[in-house]
Formats: sequence, C-alpha cells, structure tokens
Amino acid sequence: MSSVSAPLLAPVKGSPDAVMDRFLGYAAAKGLELYPEQEEAILELFAGHNVILATPTGSGKSLVAAALHFKALCAGERSVYTCPIKALVNEKFLALCRDFGPENVGMMTGDASVNPTAPVLCCTAEILANIALHRGDRSDVRVVIMDEFHYYADAERGYAWQVPLLTMPHVQFLLMSATLGTTDFFERELTRVTGQPTVTVKSDRRPVPLEFEYSETPLAERVAELLATNRAPIYLVYFTQRAASEAAQDLMSLAVSTREEKAALASELERVKFNSPYGKEVKRWLRHGIGVHHAGLLPRYRVLVESLAQKGLLKLICGTDTLGVGINVPIRTVVFTQLWKYDGQKAAVLSVRDFRQIAGRAGRRGFDDKGYVIVQAPEHVIANKRAEEKAAGDPKKMKKLVKQRAPEGAVGWDARTLERLLTAPAENLTSRFNLTHGMLLLMLSRETDGCRALQRLVADSHETAARKGQLRRRGWQLFRGLVERKIVAVIPREVRAGAEGADVRKVRVNVELQDDFSLHQTLSLYLLDTLPLLERESPEYAFDVLTLCESIVEDPEQILRRQVDKLRGEKIEELKAAGVPYEERMEKLEEVEYPKPRREFIYDTFNAFAAAHPWVEGENIRPKSIAREMFERYMSFADYVRAYGLERMEGLLLRHLSQVWKVLAQTVPVAAKTEAVVEMEEYFRELIRGVDSSLLEEWERLRNPAFVAAETADKPARPASYDVTRDAKEFRRLVRVAVLGFLQDVAARDWEAASGRMADGESERWERMGEAEREVELKRAARRVEEALAPYFEARGRFRLDPAGRAAANTHWDEAEGAEWRVAQVLVDVEEANDWEARFTVDLAASRARNEAVMRFEGVGAVGS
Repeated sequence: MSSVSAPLLAPVKGSPDAVMDRFLGYAAAKGLELYPEQEEAILELFAGHNVILATPTGSGKSLVAAALHFKALCAGERSVYTCPIKALVNEKFLALCRDFGPENVGMMTGDASVNPTAPVLCCTAEILANIALHRGDRSDVRVVIMDEFHYYADAERGYAWQVPLLTMPHVQFLLMSATLGTTDFFERELTRVTGQPTVTVKSDRRPVPLEFEYSETPLAERVAELLATNRAPIYLVYFTQRAASEAAQDLMSLAVSTREEKAALASELERVKFNSPYGKEVKRWLRHGIGVHHAGLLPRYRVLVESLAQKGLLKLICGTDTLGVGINVPIRTVVFTQLWKYDGQKAAVLSVRDFRQIAGRAGRRGFDDKGYVIVQAPEHVIANKRAEEKAAGDPKKMKKLVKQRAPEGAVGWDARTLERLLTAPAENLTSRFNLTHGMLLLMLSRETDGCRALQRLVADSHETAARKGQLRRRGWQLFRGLVERKIVAVIPREVRAGAEGADVRKVRVNVELQDDFSLHQTLSLYLLDTLPLLERESPEYAFDVLTLCESIVEDPEQILRRQVDKLRGEKIEELKAAGVPYEERMEKLEEVEYPKPRREFIYDTFNAFAAAHPWVEGENIRPKSIAREMFERYMSFADYVRAYGLERMEGLLLRHLSQVWKVLAQTVPVAAKTEAVVEMEEYFRELIRGVDSSLLEEWERLRNPAFVAAETADKPARPASYDVTRDAKEFRRLVRVAVLGFLQDVAARDWEAASGRMADGESERWERMGEAEREVELKRAARRVEEALAPYFEARGRFRLDPAGRAAANTHWDEAEGAEWRVAQVLVDVEEANDWEARFTVDLAASRARNEAVMRFEGVGAVGS
C-alpha cells in the first residue's frame, strides 16, 4: 500500500489532535477504513508514545508510518524511515516523494545520496546508525521509523538496529515487523532510554486470510493450474539466483500471458533500455509475462520488475527470498519450491520468521479475498510418487521401480515441516552488537566526550555481562590502533582544563582526513598503514593503490571462480599444445588460481600488521584483480561481463566495483592520491553511474517532469541541465578514459569496438539509420580505423599501454577557445622512440548535449607534425 498522496504535501499547523484529525480525515476521504490496530497505533503515536507495531504483512503498517511522518512534518521536526535493504529504501523514498513532495524527502543508502538534508529522510539502517553514533542526542532527528525490525537479530548488521535505540534518547520510535516474537524487553528498553511510555500493538489477524497447501504435483503442472484458476500473480520462491533464472527459462513453455497482455508489456518495454549483456534475457522473459528478481540483477532491472508487477502486467515472478522483505509487489500466490536454504555457513530448514515473512507476501488488500501459500514437496518425492502411480496395479513394474534420492547436501522436508512452521512461535530476537573502527571514529569525532559516550554505549548494549567485557577489550584495542596510526589524537589534559566536565573532548579526529573519510572496512587501517610503503614515483603506483583497496573488500566468490575457470581453459589448451600427458595436465590445473597482483608484498605487510594488532583476529587479506583488470584493460562493464560470462551476476559485479570505488574515494587519504589515482577514481565513478543510475533518474523525474536522462550503455546518466565540460579538469579525465579505451581496443585489433567508441561523434546521423544500415556503417568505420593505424603498426609493430604508456604526460591538449579541442596521445613503442601520436577531436557542443565526452578519431602521425 502506498502511504499517502498529494493532499498531504502541505503541513498543517495546530495541536497534535488537530493534525491527527486532518490525517484521519484524509484517510476517510480516500475510502481507507482504519483497522483497530492501525487506529490504536496512530493514537499512541500522537500521544507521544513509542510504538512497537507487530502486525501481519498487508495490515497497513505503511499508513501508520505515514501518519507519524505527517505528525513530524507538521511540527517542523525531522523524521527518518529506515529498513534493511536498499531496494526497500528506494521504494519507500519514491513513494514518500509522491506523498509529501520530492523537496521534502531525501535518501541515503551509501551508494546514493539525494536531498540528504530534507525533513523526511529514507535511509538504510547503517546510515541511521552512523547519524546516531556521530551526533547522538544532538542530532536533529526527532522521529525514527524502523521497518523490518527483526533484522535486529541479523548476525552481520544487527548492531545498526541496536545503536539508535541506545544513543537517541530524544527520539520517538516506531518499530515495525510482522515477525517479532516477544517484545517485553524492547518495551522496557525504549521506555528506559527515552523516558516515554512504550506500547506494543499486536495482532495475528490478517486483512486478507491465507490458505496453505502442501503440493505433490510437479511444479510446471502446478503453476499452469494456478494460472488457469486465476491465482496469479504468482511468486515462485527459490534460494539461489541460478535456480530463479533457470526457472524463468523453463517456464517460458507455459502460456503465461494473453496476446493483449503481451502487447501491453511490449508497449511498456519500448521505453526501457536493456543495454547490459543480461538485458536481452531479462527482456525476453518480461515480454512473456515472467519477471526475475534477485540480487544478481542490476538494480534498474529489479525496479522494472517491481514496476511492471505493480501495474498488473506480470503473472509470474521467479525470485529469491529478497522479494519477501517488505517490497510492495502485488502477489496473490506464493509458491515455496523448497523449505530450506544455505545461509553461507550451513544448510537448514527455514526459520519460522523467514517462512512467515515470505508467506506473508500473498494476498493483497483491496484485490484479493484470500491469499494462497503453496509448499512444493521435494522434487524426488514428487517424481517417486508419479512413478508409483504409473506402476500401480502392475507387480512387475513395481518390482523394477527404482526410486530417486534427494540431491547430495539437500535438507529434507515434508508436510509435518510445514505444520511446524505454521504453529510454532516466531523466534525471539537476539542481540548482535559489535564494535568496528568506523563506529569508534564516528563516536570519537563528537563535539562532546566521545570516549565516555563509547563506554556508555558498550555498557548499555543488549549483550551479556561476559560479552560486554569482550567488547570493552576489543574497543580498547581498536582505539589504540587509531591513536598509533594518528587517525585519532589524544588532547592533553592542560588543553582541556577549565572546560565543563560533560563536554570535555578527550580526543580529536585527525583534521587532515577528507570530509567523507571512512573506516567501515575491517582492514581499513591496514590500507592506511601500507599505502606509505608503496613507491609513489613508480609507474605502477596507481595500480598498486587500487590493488590494496580491492584486497580489503569481500571476495565476490562467483566472479573469482569464473576467473579461475577461464585461466584453466587457457592453461589446458597450452598444455595440450605442448604435449603434456593427461595426468600431469590435471595436476597443473589444480595449481591455477585467480590473479593476485603484488601477492608477496600484500601477504608480508599484512602478516606484520596482524602481529602488531591482536584485534585482527580471524580477518584475512584478500588480494584479487577484478577492478584492477578492468582498469588496466580499460574494459567497459559489458566487456567484463561478456569476458567472464557474468550475465547472471551483473548486480554482484556492480556491487564489487562500488565497494572498491568507495574505499578508493573515502578511505585513501587525499595526500596519497596522485593525478593517476584521481583519474582512476573518476573512471570507476563514471563507470558505476553509467551502468545503473535508475534511482537518481526517477527522483529527477518526480522533481522535474521535463527531465530526460542520458541513456547510453556504460556511461553516466546526468540531469539534462548538467554541463559535463564545466569542470575542465574532470572533463579532461573523461577524455583520457575514452582515448585510452579506444587504444586498448586498437591494441587488441578489435576494430569494431574501437570505432564504436568514437561513434558518438556522428550520433545524430547514426540514430537516423536502421539497424542493418548501422551495422554496415560500423564495419566501414572499423576498416577506416584499421587502415589509419596500419602505417604505425608497419613502422613500430605495437604500442605499450602499461603505466608508462598511459601516463598523463603522453597526452597533449590544444584547448583553444572554440567549439572543439584537439587531443594527441603519444604512442609509446617498445623501442621507446615515441615519435608517433594518435589524434582526436573533442566536440564540446556535442559533449554538453550528450553529457559525455564526444570525440572523433582523426588518425596517426609523427609527433609535432
């Protein structure tokens, strides 16, 4: 349910009762009859109490949250909505923009920041935790809504849900979840911290009741039956991205949509660019009425699936359990394909909370009288039952019948498992509090005594006494590391003498760090320790900085496995050609691993660092080369996806590049950034923005209906009013990225790719061509590039694109006033004669119009001629 609509844009003045009457009047005018639980929760909130809202999915918690946002807005107070996943933050952000107007709503997720000082802020739990750690009771936040609060018990992120409860005594809280378990402890804690009464509003009554069924019919038959009996939209729940994608393909044989429905889908999809490698598959499924929704997809494809489903155009959605976390997608029937999942450590039957969270997506108020939840029996059980039915009455067939077994590693389930999940209470929430460098840095940078606040935070945490002792010791170790690295300095007693005790600052954060400095990666201190050990004058310096950044972020295991597979394929061909015997070939293949640049240097420096810092504990360094390989070869996002067959993992690759870029931008100190490092940072920023800027574009459309996004593959999408040439230094970096990317393709003799990079120079003419004509012209352009470079290759053989070859000193600029720039890139050859250059023209007017560097390749010639 969308929360509210345009009539609430203008806040009203008056008493809380008058504001509540205005809100209830609006709801009544819209025909929204409040449930007793909604009414009780709103009354308690307007009375100034904290509320824990524990009601089923679909019971209108969003309307209660909207009432609290409205109350805060009318009082001139700042409210924050927070939840666990970025997709849900994005959805709520756009909904609240429509409700209260985009000028009143902001968003922060770590990946994107839009209107962050707005009176209504949507953010991930980590962002709110950062605000609470840094500002505490001095923050300007007065209302906090924590959706999907059961994430308090998440092993990795639970701390972010606990921190605001401990450090924001001036805030009114609304905690919401359909699966909380007992709430007595949270009632006591909220009342203790805020000094205001806390009320739990709880109900098991669903506005749309659910009907549960255990099915022993083969999945495809069951789905066909559900479609025939008007039980769509159907959400097919899988627990791996691969399974969800394969299911979408398998179900293409079903008659999912009518001819009219397919025509409506085709009309909607005409306005969408599917220009990533996996886009073709996604589009094909969508045209058939089947959506796929999982974290491996680019965010813009997930948003598209949600949008089409909300318009009633998708009959089937094959997704992982991420769709079960609050996202507003209309579902009539939920089908569990299994009742277990692997959580990264072990395979186990779903928890009661997970099962009910996903099952709760079935049934939509105002659309359905009933929601349906179907649990499929294990495939081997269904197959055995079908075989027994076919053999029934024939003793010979029964005797020969060989029953299938469960796949190795699978966890069994049956109808009794379903019954237990339906009747057992939801598990109680368990505290997952922890301390990190980033948390210490935020608290110690407070204007008041951050040390004392940190001690109080640990003391008030919801951990056991023994665990609090461990946290105190860990906090001291982390603090010592910050002081030793001079990230934090202790203020001498004489300097702080005479100040009021409560506001005495005992430490200060090093003022030389950039404004958005971050230590959120566990091994960020290792990075800071090791950067000074690199040879700054080395041509490899920028690449080594990137390698260190990439070494402290998580391993994207699936991508690394693809690297190994490709290297093994190349190795086995090499060994076969050399006549190496089979057994020896197999032994040598076992030695192949993914690239680890500077591995000896990284392992040696990390071992020394770990020996001096006991808090490192089980952490380990992870050298790898994904971002580095892309930058070294100037590969586009699409190039890399195709090179390693990552079509189903585009979202994973984008997340990895985003993580590396954030470390590069926010953790590497400004003093360590050479021009080459800054250029590299710019390269990744533009690449990431170009791959997926869907959320920023949607906000621009809400704010400005005339907004037109730049929709080109692998290039930044900016507001139409943005002048890409305004910042000459940044624009030169963009031009160099384009020039070196062109030369990378030339060096690989990929003439079509090279000429394609320069196609923007004739974009208007190209856009008027048909597809076949454009293909012919691209081949002609490729021949022209090849012919233009032939004299150079005949004279010099090849050119280098190592760090020395791509050095900024080899790029020469003629920026005379006018409509064009002239750029020459010296081609560094093996003999280092360096007497040839590649020449380009930059069209400034076209660059401004298209929000990117638009260039033409003019040819090659002798330097200075």
